[in-house]
Amino acid sequence: MDWGRAVDIYCERVGPGFWAEPVNAATNLAFLAAAWWGWRLARRRGEARADVALVAALAAVVGVGSFLFHTFATAWAGLADVIPIGVFCLVYLFAGLRRFFGLGPFRVLGLAVVGVALFWVTPANLPPELRGSAAYLPVLAALGATALALVVARHPARAPIAAAALAFAVSLGFRSADPLACPAWPLGTHFLWHVLNGCVFALLLDGLTRAPRRAP
Repeated sequence: MDWGRAVDIYCERVGPGFWAEPVNAATNLAFLAAAWWGWRLARRRGEARADVALVAALAAVVGVGSFLFHTFATAWAGLADVIPIGVFCLVYLFAGLRRFFGLGPFRVLGLAVVGVALFWVTPANLPPELRGSAAYLPVLAALGATALALVVARHPARAPIAAAALAFAVSLGFRSADPLACPAWPLGTHFLWHVLNGCVFALLLDGLTRAPRRAP
């Protein structure tokens, strides 16, 4: 595979230059801000533990990886973008299910396997321009189901996790709309995916630090 191959899949990019997607690139600061805010919140709540630190660090790494993709726009930068996102989802799944529901590692691992399978299967029969967004539908489903379970249980984390699920649904809509809006709005809507997901990450960290760790 040619790892230096140029990738042009977003509306804002109109050329091969490093700064050809300035808004898409700059809005990755939202992930760094979420990581910083979430960690400070964890420290104030006395929950600055290893799992929260890892989630916050991965949120920052997602921002860096996405910045690389929206500047270099190559195949290798694409991996730098998607791999941290996948790792973040799996780590948060593990940390969240253990904190929220006290699930053991084997149950969490089983759910993770199902999630990864759905991640690969879901977009298979969709148009190419929508496959990237459709791959996140299992994430949205998992987040929505978690939020519903927390609301039913009146868990202290229910409000931020429910808000995160709603914000993620809206952000996924903007991500999907980017190629469709391009003819009328050359900037596209992908930058709103970054901004809103920065809010999602902050809310997820808020929820995580409202749930004390407990043994399965």
